[in-house]
Amino acid sequence: MSRDRITVTGLRATGHHGVFEHEREKGQEFVVDVTVHLALHDAAASDELAKTVHYGELAEAVVAAVERDPVDLIETLAQRIADVALGFGRVDTVDVTVHKPNAPIPVPFDDVTVSITRSRA
Repeated sequence: MSRDRITVTGLRATGHHGVFEHEREKGQEFVVDVTVHLALHDAAASDELAKTVHYGELAEAVVAAVERDPVDLIETLAQRIADVALGFGRVDTVDVTVHKPNAPIPVPFDDVTVSITRSRA
C-alpha cells in the first residue's frame, strides 16, 4: 500500500438504505469518508492532474453510489463505494467509512459507522 493518499471527508448524500420499509420510503442522510491510497510522486513532479485522482470526480462518484438503488446494509453500501473508488485507475487501496447518523436505534447515540479497507486484487 502506498503511503500517499487523498482523503475526502464528510460527503453527504441522501440514500434509501436500510432493512426497514420507512428507511427506504423516506430516505435519510448518509455521510461518507473516503481515503484513496496511490503513488503521488509523478503527479507532484509533473504538476499534472492526469497523474493523480481528481478528488472532485471521486466525490461525485461516491455520492452517486450512495444515491443509487437501495441496499439493506451499510456494509454493502461501503463495499459499493470501495468498488467505485478502486475503479479510479491509479488507486491501490481505499478506506471507506459510511456514517448513518439517523439510524433507527431506540436509545440516544451520536453516530453509527461501518469502515472497510479494500485493495486491488
